[in-house]
Parts: sequence; C-alpha cells; structure tokens
Amino acid sequence: MTQTGPICCNRRSHALSSPTSDTATPSSAILLVFGSGLMFSCLDTSAKYLGSVGLEPPFVAWTRFAVHLVLAFLILQPWRNRGVRAIASPPRQVLRALFLFGSTAFNFLALKTLQLADTVSIFFFAPMVITALAGPLLGEWAGWRRWIAVLVGLVGVLVITRPGYGTFETGHLYALCAMMSYSLYVIMTRAMSTTETAESLIFYSALIPVILMAPTVPFYGSVPEGALQWGVLFSLGIFGGFGHWLLIQAYRRASASALAPYPYLQMVWMVTLGYLVFGDLPDRWTVGGALIIVTSGLYIVHRERRLRLKANSVPNTETSTMAKKL
Repeated sequence: MTQTGPICCNRRSHALSSPTSDTATPSSAILLVFGSGLMFSCLDTSAKYLGSVGLEPPFVAWTRFAVHLVLAFLILQPWRNRGVRAIASPPRQVLRALFLFGSTAFNFLALKTLQLADTVSIFFFAPMVITALAGPLLGEWAGWRRWIAVLVGLVGVLVITRPGYGTFETGHLYALCAMMSYSLYVIMTRAMSTTETAESLIFYSALIPVILMAPTVPFYGSVPEGALQWGVLFSLGIFGGFGHWLLIQAYRRASASALAPYPYLQMVWMVTLGYLVFGDLPDRWTVGGALIIVTSGLYIVHRERRLRLKANSVPNTETSTMAKKL
C-alpha cells in the first residue's frame, strides 16, 4: 500500500477541514474513501508490475514522487502562495519527508516478492503502532484497553509472517519497515501540524525526496521498455495524487473519526487486483492475520471515539485525564 503522498499530509486520516460530528457519515464520503482505496491499490499494483519487469523499486519510488511533485507544483503554485514557502523547522520537514519516501520505497521493495494482500495486511498494523508511539513521542498515552488491542494486532502480524516457520522472508521485513516509516511520518505530521502550514507539509514532502534521492537515480534508474511500461511508470504519481484528492473530498464531507473504519475496505481492491493481474490469492494465514489486525484496529477506532465523547462530556480537566487512562 503506498503510503501516502505529497498531495495530502496524511493519506489515512488528515483532513484539511472536516465536520465535527462523529455520527453523520454521508454515503458520498464513504464512496470517496472507497475510491481512494482503489487508486492506492492501482498504485501498488503498478509498482509490483514494474518490479516484476526489472525496474528497481528505489527508482520507481523516486519517479512516483517526481510526477507527484509536478502535480503539487501546478496545484499549489508556490511562486504565488506564501504558505508553501513558509517553513518553521527545515530539519523536521526533511526528516518527515524521508519517512514518507522510506515508506513508499520499502513498500515497493516488499511488493517484489510478496502478494498485494500480504503487504496491505501488514500495513494495516500502522494505526496500532501510531497508538503506541503517540505516548512517548507526543504525550498522547493510550489506556490499557488500547494497549491490549495493539498486542492483539501484533499477533495478527505474527500470524501473517510466521517467523521461525520458514515463511518469514526479506519481503516481510521490507513491509514492516514500510509500516514503521509510515507510522513515524504520521507522528511527525501530528507534531508539526501546529507549527507548519498545510501547504508546506504537502509540497516539501514531495520536493525533498526528489532532490535528496536524485543522486541515486543513475545507480538504480533503468529505461522502461515500450509504451506500456512508460505509461505505468508515469501513472504512479497520478494514482497517488488522485487518491489523495479523493480523500480530501471525503474528509470535507465527514469527520476523520467517522471515516476511520472505511480505509480497511482497501483490502477488497488489493485482493481483487492481485488475482486479476498476478493470479494471486491470499492463503489462510494471511486472511486470518488480516482479520485479527483489522479487528484490533477497529476496536482502537471505537475506543478513541468513545473517549473523545466522554472527554467532551466531563466538566473538568482532571476527570477528562482520568477517563483517557481507562
């Protein structure tokens, strides 16, 4: 699952402007999220195809960001928009952008050997990792129920990878690195959202990887053969950009918490495209592990929504803090 992208600060949950209601979820918003999942699935399917014909994943990832940068440049117009040029902390911008690029590059490396369903199942563990890291890094500590959900999600990852049984391979390691990189990217996005403009977070997450990774292109770059490979290569940025645009439109119609469960529907697209394009079907271990991870993630979504409603209903800060520890 490609992991986000420069057109939106956080592909899964960052909203430019979202309604505050947690209950109303328009069907149009759900369809937009489902459509974005199709775009991201097409992105991963295209990357897997390019890897299968011999193009190196780091070069494919760099091209994906280069095309995306062109789109961001045309849309945001940094020569006119001062918000694009405003940077409070250049080092943090660089680190955040590298986490995003690492997430994409590691995912493309994983797709060389793993099925689409395997990589997306492991990637679904990211919300649990974010929940765990938000405490020490952001001071957003989770209660014991959510920690249990995190541990249950970890069990799901172990079911898929099955280390020690001869099934854990380099692709699983790359998928785990992609998931960790994306989790750190989201953590940094949360931390920087109060000091950096949305425009700068969008633009520099595309620009920085393109510049910093450009020297590696001669080593990893390979010329695609034929119009089909060229078309698929340049489609990566389009799939990513359009997917993020659909997400932005969805979050303008419903709150992030209301839409949080629906990105898991991307599994439908990943399994379908994996079968249609590559003839792959997930085995029972992948299906079982994915169900465990998704169930754990949905519980965390449910629990955080309940805590938010409870915190809004209590009159004092001390009681609200105690409620979050439950």
